[in-house]
Amino acid sequence: MAAKRKILIVDDEPALVKVVSIKLRVSGYEVITALNGHEALSLIKSEKPDIVLLDVIMPGMDGFEVLQRLRAFSKIPVIIVSARLEYSRQAMTLGANAFIAKPFDIDELLKKIEQFLNLKSG
Repeated sequence: MAAKRKILIVDDEPALVKVVSIKLRVSGYEVITALNGHEALSLIKSEKPDIVLLDVIMPGMDGFEVLQRLRAFSKIPVIIVSARLEYSRQAMTLGANAFIAKPFDIDELLKKIEQFLNLKSG
């Protein structure tokens, strides 16, 4: 049996993290979570996820800084998830692979994740 694909969810909203984590686990993914940018970068280095779902607005280090630091050492696919549509252009400029606006449809998010994971493995 193939190893489960690992997804890192980075968001400072525990309720959102919980709901998305449950849906992804039910869909067959291994899920790891971080509530801030520093934790996210540490987990990316230690856990080597296959894809990252990254919120922008977080205390301390925001998602844009996480993305910039991540791109210095990794090409891992990153989907930026934010309620601020105006962040989409900046996210893509900094190296995000996709942008999804909150609130989002969980099935659309799953399709986007599968699209990137299939590209990565194929």
